[in-house]
Amino acid sequence: MALSPETRDKLKLVSTATLATALFKRGFRNQMVQGVRPLRERAESMVGEAFTLRYMPAREDLNTLAVFRDPNHPQRKAVEACPPGAVLVMDSRKDARAASAGGILVTRLQQRGVAGVVTDGGFRDSSEIATLDMPAYHSRPSAPTNLTLHQAIDINVPIGCGDAPVFPGDVVVGDADGVIIIPAHLAEEIAEEATEMTAFEDFVTEKVRGGQSIAGLYPPTDESNLAVFAEWRKANNR
Repeated sequence: MALSPETRDKLKLVSTATLATALFKRGFRNQMVQGVRPLRERAESMVGEAFTLRYMPAREDLNTLAVFRDPNHPQRKAVEACPPGAVLVMDSRKDARAASAGGILVTRLQQRGVAGVVTDGGFRDSSEIATLDMPAYHSRPSAPTNLTLHQAIDINVPIGCGDAPVFPGDVVVGDADGVIIIPAHLAEEIAEEATEMTAFEDFVTEKVRGGQSIAGLYPPTDESNLAVFAEWRKANNR
């Protein structure tokens, strides 16, 4: 099922922490991409369907600088094939010694309308990429000279990124804390539940800041708090 505009908009306004809780309730414990951070924090979450690129350890005779002249090279082809609104997710073997991409390729993704880019390795030109309007996540800046340690090998296949399983079409959400992967068939119901959870957590935060104890409030074991929450929702159009 394709990601609907309504679901996309809901996911832009919820945190990866809340999504992780909703997924955990359904038995999904390994959906958070480990070890990646945004190059720059943004007001809304990154949301898009996963388009994947897989790297493997390079065999030097097959991965010389000359391979980048081929327009069908998997890395180059992925940059031109990733659909607008999607997120390019790269399995770089959690190794940032060689760059997954650089400023020019990520700029091209932005110009094509891609919603974001994620690697469990690193980017070269990271300070340049941080200035772009498109969200980007990596583990750390890559050494700019070690170009041939990784070999791009497959496009739009199931991958592991930061120990999270990523299937093409899964929904990728990224915020200031990191990136989480939602199985495609669960995206709509997870977005709805996370929206409800966010409303309640905002209510709880307001009450706690006002001095209320968490006892009976979080979780709401005192049902009187649920009645107060219902009134709060009406008053705040939530």
